[in-house]
Amino acid sequence: MLQEPATRYQGHRSYSYLEPHLDYQDFDLALEVGRVPEHDLELSEAQRQRVTRLLTEHIAISLHEHPVVLPADVRQLRTYNRTARQRTGYEGLARSGLTAVFDNFMAGASCVTSENGWKWNDLVYALGMRLSDLYKQDHVRLATSVGDIRAAKRDGRLALVAGLECCSPIENELDRIDILYGFGVRQLGIAYSQANMLGGGLSEPRDGGLTHFGRRAVDRMNKLGIAIDVSHSGDQTCLDVIEASRVPVLITHAGARSVWNTARMKPDDVIRACAERGGVIGIEAAPHTTLSEKHLEHSIESVMDHFTYCVDLVGIDHVTFGPDTMFGDHVGVHDTYAGNYAHDSGPKPSHPRVQYVSGLENPGEAFGNIVGWLVKHDYSDDEIAKVIGGNTLRVLEQVW
Repeated sequence: MLQEPATRYQGHRSYSYLEPHLDYQDFDLALEVGRVPEHDLELSEAQRQRVTRLLTEHIAISLHEHPVVLPADVRQLRTYNRTARQRTGYEGLARSGLTAVFDNFMAGASCVTSENGWKWNDLVYALGMRLSDLYKQDHVRLATSVGDIRAAKRDGRLALVAGLECCSPIENELDRIDILYGFGVRQLGIAYSQANMLGGGLSEPRDGGLTHFGRRAVDRMNKLGIAIDVSHSGDQTCLDVIEASRVPVLITHAGARSVWNTARMKPDDVIRACAERGGVIGIEAAPHTTLSEKHLEHSIESVMDHFTYCVDLVGIDHVTFGPDTMFGDHVGVHDTYAGNYAHDSGPKPSHPRVQYVSGLENPGEAFGNIVGWLVKHDYSDDEIAKVIGGNTLRVLEQVW
């Protein structure tokens, strides 16, 4: 459910201050608005107005996105990513109703540019390039504090929090965490599915847990004020990180394994441990992840099955949303980089393959539809305010 464009948005397009083909390689890009049919929640006019009011009155934070615009022809994706000049979806974000978005600048597999995996130089290049464009417009602003998020709400802007899904590029150099903090990064994932110097990934047949270096890294993140994410970590590593951290830990984008039994989802004990230490779980919506037996065809309905389960398990104060979406063919991204992704070892019951997740296809529409679903299912204003941003703000005030 798209909102009216933000009044602060003046139509900026990424790198429009440069000359295409001369200063950078140009691509035909996917549509940010209207690429797929709008999902119909069958809301009444009064319900639609309530959705708009809630997004207007309350801070809404997407805990995990990749709000970049992909090439219209996904076969160009590898070439596009190698330029490091990914385009930010300003037009779509301006219609999202969001106050803040956690932008994970390097997707776990899609920014790997060689068989040797994550590279520090690749990371610095991609981060700097995206931020250089961010500073050339006046709607989306880099946020490094809770105050920045609150100021964005007050000023009609959108706060962008820089995050990374994986600490692999820091290798065994602890001070690189400080460097990332200096660049404005305020959220780091421990491992992206495969093990690294810090700990185990969810695809490993045996998870050795958080390493000694990993414990030092967690301590450094705590001292600096960087939020820690364990979405792609192995179960034991998740528990170790939660135990080692002096502040709450985030599961920015996952679901419940009790609802859909794959390693990409989190078991009850990890979700409980996260909540007991004050953290939150953001419900994931990337294609073919948060499925459910009740809704085998991936859509907002199967995603919300994970939401309701987690609320029942740990309470509404510890659940939010990290849809993990992009502007463009997300299924095509997975297909293009299938060899880079580490597959989990859980059972994979047959389910219909979708071309996109209806209702949660991109960062522009996701939160409008999430709030619409919550309104349709009679959640109170206070409950909706918590799960769309209030719970995340509570954690960030402790972490940052």
